[in-house]
Amino acid sequence: MSNTTSYRVTGMTCGGCSSAMTKALAKAAPGLKAEVSHEENQVVVHGAHDPAAIKKASENAGFEFGGAL
Repeated sequence: MSNTTSYRVTGMTCGGCSSAMTKALAKAAPGLKAEVSHEENQVVVHGAHDPAAIKKASENAGFEFGGAL
């Protein structure tokens, strides 16, 4: 059974930001299934994962991690 968790990630202002965040997620947590939305300022992660990896990816991409929604 998979779960879905949404995280607040602020500082993304365009599609390029979403792309940068997606690439950072792929590097920090290979195989992670996630949707990035700069319009919603969030990352939706599907399945088991380590929240610390989402935080790390956010910071590596230059965005602010705001925790789970």
